[in-house]
Amino acid sequence: MAEFTAKDVMKLREQTGAGMMDCKKALTDADGDFEKAGELLRERGIAKAAKRASKIAAEGIVAAAVEGKRGVLVEVNCESDFVAKGEKFHALVDVVAKQILAVSPKSVEELLASDLGGKTVETFIGEQVGVIGEKISVRRFTLFETNGILETYIHMGGTMGVMLDFDCPENEVTRELAHNVALHTAFSKPAYLSAADVPAEAVEKEKEILKQEVLNEGKPEAIAEKIVLGRIKKFYEENCLLEQKFVKDDKVTVSQLIAEASKKAGAPVALKAFVFYVMGQGLEKKTEDLGEEVAKQVEAMKK
Repeated sequence: MAEFTAKDVMKLREQTGAGMMDCKKALTDADGDFEKAGELLRERGIAKAAKRASKIAAEGIVAAAVEGKRGVLVEVNCESDFVAKGEKFHALVDVVAKQILAVSPKSVEELLASDLGGKTVETFIGEQVGVIGEKISVRRFTLFETNGILETYIHMGGTMGVMLDFDCPENEVTRELAHNVALHTAFSKPAYLSAADVPAEAVEKEKEILKQEVLNEGKPEAIAEKIVLGRIKKFYEENCLLEQKFVKDDKVTVSQLIAEASKKAGAPVALKAFVFYVMGQGLEKKTEDLGEEVAKQVEAMKK
């Protein structure tokens, strides 16, 4: 049997909200397989699938920059919240975002190797590490180029960020729509744009979990499939941006909101793509001695 640690149990508890003993039993029954343990908890009705991790461990910020018809959403990480809030770190992130817009790299590696005033971006970041006193890394970015309008929203100084690409003319109606959908996206945290974008294997896996959940509730197998079809519809409504109920008015979906805006604008309006980042999602924060961390911060202030 595969081994697992108390840390694994805690991580499963944080992600599912299930009790410690339930998490431990699920990991035991799943032979230490973390993903399978999460599925078992759902099947037993103890936990629901978490669309996003409830606790974010790493430090840093998500930032956005738009120039004309091009925009970027980028995440840059550091070691402490103290540095993440500092002006020097924010200035570095601004340079990185503008460099992405300038050179259109295909990957983080290509970005780091690109020329920035006679030095590579990697060298520039290395120099800033010496000034700031912490390891800094560009984790990910998404670059959009549009024929319509781009809308970005950064929440709470960089804890999460949204960028949307609308195919439409720019006017007061479409700008208001774009802003509202951006706020909605940050609140509802969709995983997909539409039901058509959900991978077939993800749908089948969800159906299997839902069916077992229904059977565990004592429902006969003869009607389990019908119940699952109803619940999979709810899965789409919860996870697909266009299918979600608009956060400011749950009588309409985001898709219907866009259709209404199209009528008001007198021109077709379509949401082509979106990207949503939660800072540090999936990363674990390095545990440090508090005294050592404070000493590092004081030293950084002297520079």
